Amino acid sequence: MKRVLVVEDNKNSMRLIVKLLEKKGYEAIKAETGEEGVGLAAEEKPDLILMDIKLPGIDGVEATKRIRAPETDSRLHIIALTSYAMAGDREKFIKAGFTGYIEKPLDPYTIIQEIEKICRKHAKFS
Repeated sequence: MKRVLVVEDNKNSMRLIVKLLEKKGYEAIKAETGEEGVGLAAEEKPDLILMDIKLPGIDGVEATKRIRAPETDSRLHIIALTSYAMAGDREKFIKAGFTGYIEKPLDPYTIIQEIEKICRKHAKFS
């Protein structure tokens, strides 16, 4: 079973993502703030992180920088979940340390496939 840290402050989005992950056999670890996400990433050592960008406290970009800081390799996948969908945003998030980028609103029928596709593209995950 793969462990996925979901950092999301919107309760409806969190509930949807966790339900879909667990239905596919993943273990979901929940965090509602960037700071909590950074702490749980260090404690729980997840296989994947789904990171909202707009969070209370530190945002998802800063949280990702803090999570990546002690990493000696980039095998930990961190996927941005965001409503920012302007030209150049995908490249901006990839440059900031994210493995991939998924736009909101999330499609419950394709979100797991999108996550697995991003992870397969960068290394073995599923």
